[in-house]
Amino acid sequence: MRLHTTTVLSLSALAVLALAGCSRGSAVSSGPTSSPAVSVHPDGESAPASAPLSSTALAKLLLDESDLGGDYTRMPQRTAAHDDVTVIGCPALAKIGGDPTTGTSLVFPRKAKASFTYHGGSNSELSEELYSDSAAKLSKGTGEIFDAMVSCPTYQVVSGSTVINVGTRVTAGPDLGDEQWSQLLTYSIGGQHSVVKQTAIRAGNVLVIVSGAPGLVDANLEKGLAKTQGAF
Repeated sequence: MRLHTTTVLSLSALAVLALAGCSRGSAVSSGPTSSPAVSVHPDGESAPASAPLSSTALAKLLLDESDLGGDYTRMPQRTAAHDDVTVIGCPALAKIGGDPTTGTSLVFPRKAKASFTYHGGSNSELSEELYSDSAAKLSKGTGEIFDAMVSCPTYQVVSGSTVINVGTRVTAGPDLGDEQWSQLLTYSIGGQHSVVKQTAIRAGNVLVIVSGAPGLVDANLEKGLAKTQGAF
């Protein structure tokens, strides 16, 4: 099954396509909690959920060097790749990618992204993505694509002449926000191996995805979520 990198593969290929020299997305999975449609004030009264944030508003909520510290340098945004990508050995991903009109991929229109290189000891990368939509749409779209990825402990991604072996392992999500997903992804290409942790937190109508070296994700995930909460 072949699909365009702007559909479902844009989620699963954060490090996959980075290793292949293409653009990135993100991926994670673990097991969501509830997805309320309303917020509750301290006095017990319900209130309608706030409206989704624009891409411009989300961009202002991204982590930056002042949040992360001097060992981080922001990377220029990579040009989106337009090559087709083939997924081999994951029927669940093929099923979702084969029907992008179902809304089960992370192609939410309101989004922002930043990537960083970490120079503290050894070079590593960290990426943050923010999405905003209704709580129900974020929950459904994120949960379905992440569950599909978790159903395939191993599969291959072919980009041009490059073949990347991918392995997935679910990890426990942190007790943050309304829903959590977390996964370790291992990539093997041409004798090179990489491990990427990807954790997603939905808080109301904002989805925060932080991906990169496991230690960097653990150190900065809560910072990214906290920065978005000032928007409500």
